[in-house]
Amino acid sequence: MTASSTKGIKTVLHPVSDLAQARQVYAALLGTEPQIEGTYYIGFDVEGQHIGLVPGGGPQGMTAPVVYWHVDDIEAKLAEVTAAGAVISEPVRNVGEGRLVATITDPDGNVLGLLQDR
Repeated sequence: MTASSTKGIKTVLHPVSDLAQARQVYAALLGTEPQIEGTYYIGFDVEGQHIGLVPGGGPQGMTAPVVYWHVDDIEAKLAEVTAAGAVISEPVRNVGEGRLVATITDPDGNVLGLLQDR
């Protein structure tokens, strides 16, 4: 089996309880204003990384930060990691503009994200 490529961790989503307060903290931490700002999500792009703030953990119910590994072929990578023992937490879904995401849980219960840009 040929492994599909991984482009590294480029996206980290943080669940927050107060979006406005978190926005101020992350803007100060990152030294920039957000590039995406709404009532459902705030996103910062810094040095090739995307840092997202998700109020209430979003529809996926995040309770801790989730790192997203960027991949070329999300379906192939899901097949590889599930064959290796991971369990799919959230199946592949399109979150807009052709961006596909999914989450898996490793054998120790850690939630990991996969992200494919089309």
